[in-house]
Amino acid sequence: MLKKVLIANRGEIALRILRACKEMGIKTVAVHSTADRELMHVRLSDESVCIGPPSSTDSYLNIPALISAMELTNADAVHPGYGFLSENAEFAEQVEQCGFVFIGPTAETIRLMGDKVSAIDVMVKAGVPTVPGSGGPLGDDEKNNLALAEKIGFPLMIKAAAGGGGRGMRVVEKAEDLINSIQVTRTEAKSYFGSDVVYLEKFLSNPRHVEIQVIGDGRGNAICLGDRDCSMQRRHQKVVEEAPAPGIAPEAREAIYKSCINACQEMKYRGAGTLEFLYEDGEFFFIEMNTRLQVEHPVTERITGIDIVREQLRIAAGEELSVKQEDIVLEGHAIECRINAEHPETFMPSPGKVNLFHSPGGNGIRVDSHIYSGYTVPPHYDSLIAKLITYGPSRDVAIGRMQNALEEMLVDGIVTNIPLQSRIMRDEGFKKGGANIHYLEKMLGL
Repeated sequence: MLKKVLIANRGEIALRILRACKEMGIKTVAVHSTADRELMHVRLSDESVCIGPPSSTDSYLNIPALISAMELTNADAVHPGYGFLSENAEFAEQVEQCGFVFIGPTAETIRLMGDKVSAIDVMVKAGVPTVPGSGGPLGDDEKNNLALAEKIGFPLMIKAAAGGGGRGMRVVEKAEDLINSIQVTRTEAKSYFGSDVVYLEKFLSNPRHVEIQVIGDGRGNAICLGDRDCSMQRRHQKVVEEAPAPGIAPEAREAIYKSCINACQEMKYRGAGTLEFLYEDGEFFFIEMNTRLQVEHPVTERITGIDIVREQLRIAAGEELSVKQEDIVLEGHAIECRINAEHPETFMPSPGKVNLFHSPGGNGIRVDSHIYSGYTVPPHYDSLIAKLITYGPSRDVAIGRMQNALEEMLVDGIVTNIPLQSRIMRDEGFKKGGANIHYLEKMLGL
């Protein structure tokens, strides 16, 4: 088993990792920027190291500083959490070249799945359904690109091979706009991701966003922990997640689980990962794989009883999976609301001092948060300040508990999106289940 883990992250996920390590008797090292020295996980860790000023580039994205902190504290491994360097193949590679353990997939796997074109190729070979598209990167021949587009059919989407976070994507409605749109997307992709490789996909007009949670031990063994619906989005950013996804036929579930497990077995996937799909008219279409822990992992933990972070730590230590697929039983329903320090209507960030924080409680309530009364939310990072998770024997019960928990939750001193989350929970379209990825923006008039 690992003896000491460096947590290369901040906020609620850093505290989540620290708790798992403490439960397993693993010592922890918290790294932090100068803006984060008062974070709760820094106070609770066995050791802490300041790695730079507030800017992420100079701290949480500073690979030499992180590796130096590992050397200084004699850490065995590093857990990257999500965001920052969690899907950075160079970081994973350097960590292991320096003799440490990267708690996640191999650098090779991260690179393979980080390139959307190569990821799609892997999934096609493994029998995972994909969105009809160009089947590879676009060349410079305009006539050939137009012919490919006509074959796929309009509307379609141009996507950056190295894209993510909703960037590097453009919808094209008609043929006369294609060539210019390709050039614009290439330019954006080069600016954001350092690569101007783009490809085409059929644009699905009313899909849902459904994702499949997997875990592999790097030895060819893999399991599926069910699915989640993450369709309540604004500008490609998830707002509400739930598990399992409502309204999916059992036979469709069984088929997609099997293909995802097969893909992970063929890759000898190591650690936790998520295969993301568009789901429309009863069909799944693969879009990408996230080779890390997801923000929304608690809803899966709640319906399966599996501690995903604990499994990550065990696998990183060289152990096999603690459970088999036949042991996985999905029970009840769980919902997660992302609580952000932002205006519920304008979505402007709202950093500042939290005068008073009251966490809701009761049966089926979980709160993952790093804030406390007196804590100051810095302006330098993501606005997520808490994840509110509710569970019930049915979806209706989980929604009812979420409505009550949102009313009970108090964050005084800064503006949050709690009113927006309450509005979503009361919305009849959401309560019905099965809303598509455009629903929230239409509901908000965006």
